[in-house]
Amino acid sequence: MARYLKDCRVPCKHTGDDLRALCRRQRLVCQQLNVTRDNLNDYEVEYLCNYRKFKDQEFFLVKWKGYSEAENTWEPHKNLRCPRMLRQFRRDLRLALLLANRPLNATSLDAPSASFLLQKAKQRLKLLRWEEQLNRTCKHKGRIFVLNEVDMDGPPTDFMYISDYKIEKGVKARQAAVGCKCTNCIKDSIKGCCAGAADHRIAYNDSRQVKVRPGLPIYECNSRCSCGPDCGNRVVQRGIQYDLCIFKTANGRGWGVRTLERINKNSFVMEYLGEIITSEEAERRGEKYDKQGVTYLFDLDYVDDVYTVDAARCGNISHFVNHSCDPNLQVYNVFIEHSDERLPRIAFFATRAIKAGEELTFDYKMTIDELDAESTKMDANFSLAGIQDTPIKRMRMECKCGAENCRKYLF
Repeated sequence: MARYLKDCRVPCKHTGDDLRALCRRQRLVCQQLNVTRDNLNDYEVEYLCNYRKFKDQEFFLVKWKGYSEAENTWEPHKNLRCPRMLRQFRRDLRLALLLANRPLNATSLDAPSASFLLQKAKQRLKLLRWEEQLNRTCKHKGRIFVLNEVDMDGPPTDFMYISDYKIEKGVKARQAAVGCKCTNCIKDSIKGCCAGAADHRIAYNDSRQVKVRPGLPIYECNSRCSCGPDCGNRVVQRGIQYDLCIFKTANGRGWGVRTLERINKNSFVMEYLGEIITSEEAERRGEKYDKQGVTYLFDLDYVDDVYTVDAARCGNISHFVNHSCDPNLQVYNVFIEHSDERLPRIAFFATRAIKAGEELTFDYKMTIDELDAESTKMDANFSLAGIQDTPIKRMRMECKCGAENCRKYLF
């Protein structure tokens, strides 16, 4: 039996940090985990959860990684080499004292303040672990960060982060895309490259910025093409290129997404990912979502309203993007590995230059005006390809986007 299992590998349920802490606890040296005799007695702070001051010396109650809370110890400031964690703890400490209406120079904490600090520390730990999980799942250049400075909410429950569409029963593309033979798909495309095969033009310029009008489809090169991964007609398939942050909004809009880097106008930002389901299944799920008062159904109705993307339980960072009546993202329909017009990929491009730190938004009731003759197939249904939310229509949900041209209600 052993000879069959010799090369067997299974994922470990513990992180590297957890395993290093376990080695130190058991006094084990492990070269692979970089636990040596020189650093065997180094212990890692998991979080700080209380504070007191005695004879002008500061002490912090430390939860050690790999040890239970019963083994927490009070440590003087000089014993701690975690400056970033200490800065964050001091911000939380100031907030705890303000909430308790206690002096900011208090030498000890009352029970409610200590409880607040403990909850905040555990929340940050949960969000950090979720952040690490998101970045392990992602297959793109851009990193994802998570921040909640508003309340005690941790990671959303019953949500699985995915890096590609999840195809459900009854969904199948009818027509595979034909590959091109170009050497330079942007400057020297043969017969219009992949876009020309569908009677359209290349959608991108030399800087990978979209140059066609909203409403027109985008046809990218695919796995059958002769060009390589650096081809200028491969943009959406390269994935998110910017560092983004999922953050808790302060005005009751739940989670939102902001960019941590400047994004140039007409640049690709992200796809709207989720489960691809049939319209019949979408109708069934919609009835369930109606009772909950929210849904994440996005109709793929470039030609026919046959399939829908549902990002409620499975999705990517677009799941957290909020609505705005003055959005900085615009939807385009993109085709890559197939040319089945019932199954476009939904891609968000920047409508203008977006500053670092700015929230990313799109209009849940988007419409395309003054479409040219090339995009007549999209004219009838594109305005319906936004977030579907029947109960919100009935409830007249107030819009909180804050834009000058705000319509006051989402629906």
